[in-house]
Amino acid sequence: MFPIVITGPRLTLREFRSNDLDASMAVVGDPDVTRTLSFDPRSRTDQAQRLQQDITRAQTQPRPDYYLAIANSTDLLVGFVRIGLGRDQSGELGYAVRRDDWGKGYATEAAALMLNFGFEKLRLHRIQAACGPDNHASQRLLARLTFTPEGRIRDHVFTDGAWRDSLLYSILDHEWADQRPPTGRVR
Repeated sequence: MFPIVITGPRLTLREFRSNDLDASMAVVGDPDVTRTLSFDPRSRTDQAQRLQQDITRAQTQPRPDYYLAIANSTDLLVGFVRIGLGRDQSGELGYAVRRDDWGKGYATEAAALMLNFGFEKLRLHRIQAACGPDNHASQRLLARLTFTPEGRIRDHVFTDGAWRDSLLYSILDHEWADQRPPTGRVR
């Protein structure tokens, strides 16, 4: 499936574009944002190369993941959301939103749209997510989306010169279906 466009009430999830570089730096280049992610802040040069790789990877078949830009009503990239595909109809959810848009519910809306896509279109059975023990905002988001806490993964991520634990959460297809969440429109 390419290109993917998923529209929600306030946001659109879409493929990355080369002209997203400046906007993406507000996410991947900001130490306040990346301190809770699985990588250190990126330089503009590194991000330009990474963005081109992401654009190319999205066009491969079979697709290894669905890594999409979160765009606001003006089509400006304000973050990203991803489902990495695993074995046995599983996926791993990840997301980030630029600091200027924290607290607006964008990550929750984008994650819900991606969960709908993962369960309804990709026919996944299980989606998991991991976040740092100090990332209380992400823990609240996963609880709102009715993920089940599964435990702690020790020394899971190496960022900022140190190992960090992660908390693991999951949700199953029938648990998501029981919620009757609002669906986004996929084009």
